Amino acid sequence: MDEVKVVVAHSERATLRVGDVFLKVDADQARIDVEVEAMGLVPVPTPEVLWRKPPVLAIAAVPGTALGRLGEPSTASPAAWAAAGAAVRKLHDAPLPPRPGRAGRGLDELTAELDAECELLVANGVLPADLVTRNRQVAEAALRPWTPAFTHGDLQIVHVFVDRDEITGIIDWSEAGQGDALYDLATLTLGHEEHLGDVVAGYGADIDLDVIRGWWSLRSLLGVRWLVEHGFDPTAPGCEVDVLRSRM
Repeated sequence: MDEVKVVVAHSERATLRVGDVFLKVDADQARIDVEVEAMGLVPVPTPEVLWRKPPVLAIAAVPGTALGRLGEPSTASPAAWAAAGAAVRKLHDAPLPPRPGRAGRGLDELTAELDAECELLVANGVLPADLVTRNRQVAEAALRPWTPAFTHGDLQIVHVFVDRDEITGIIDWSEAGQGDALYDLATLTLGHEEHLGDVVAGYGADIDLDVIRGWWSLRSLLGVRWLVEHGFDPTAPGCEVDVLRSRM
């Protein structure tokens, strides 16, 4: 009998692996709706949907290995990172999906959320005031108008799979929708700044690197408390707090 492995689990959702099948259990069925819809629209490799019985979605494993993990050196080649950039460009050039995604929050909403979060981080002693202040300044570069693109919305490197420098699948599309293309590129390279040049080369377009750095700071500032509250450690080497420290 195949072993059941818990891939990720917190109060909002859980993902289990049984052999070559992933079972995603989500309290919010709207996220599953978005995921299934997005995988049917995107021009990049995605997992096969095997069946769906709310609140569970069963998908097939994709071949290959993840591009890397936050907090660990990536063993993927520069060519694999460039291939990831090319796949993301293909996604961003696709026809727009019908709704905004996580990368598509309005500037006023995002700015208000960021400012409130920075205040809480300092008031509760989660992070030093100078670290928060500096990264809030860096994050300002990301708070600008952008042209909507088809975005993944949670393009962490663990969601991108490669085999021999080819992209074999991109998983976890529950945050997909219209959004800022540079949010995806920043999420992909978060904590792996050394591979940003490879990704941009594969992406094949002029990129404002200050905006990428702004998104690194913004995403990290917004993520620290959530990660702690859901049992993750943003202070682990190479993770969100180190990303923030690198801007000092």
